[in-house]
Amino acid sequence: MNVSSIRVSIDGETEELLAKLNGLAGIDKAGINNALAEALRTGTVERFESGQSPEGANWPRSIRGGTTLVLTGALKNSINARSSAEGAEVGTNLIYAATHQFGASGRTIRAKNKPFLKFQAGGRWIRKKQVTVNIPARPFLGVSDSDRQAIREIVETAIAEAGS
Repeated sequence: MNVSSIRVSIDGETEELLAKLNGLAGIDKAGINNALAEALRTGTVERFESGQSPEGANWPRSIRGGTTLVLTGALKNSINARSSAEGAEVGTNLIYAATHQFGASGRTIRAKNKPFLKFQAGGRWIRKKQVTVNIPARPFLGVSDSDRQAIREIVETAIAEAGS
């Protein structure tokens, strides 16, 4: 008869170690995830101020001038966070957010509610039935190095508090 087995032996301060492990069993996952979601939301909103991707790359400048992606502030103000004991998420429900996050090459925009699109370019007004646009990616969602540091601090603090 072939038998496979593994035997583990722990010597030393096992009582203290077991007490710490038992303390982690009751850790407040919902509270930790709430703190993580808020930290990530804050980091995302701060990217609108810096004009940089989570990786630290500068966003391509807006052709309209001013601060990129904040003409009205709607996108920046739509960033929200949700969390539960199972996880945390940060995002927006604005339909055009994905276009800015990932970019759009060769997208055709057509007039829907009126016979023409009307827009200003080069100081003059233009009317067209449709236009093709190239919008560069300006990633605002993601996890930056400073977000990773905040995550580490939140989790380490929670573990230290639960284990004490």
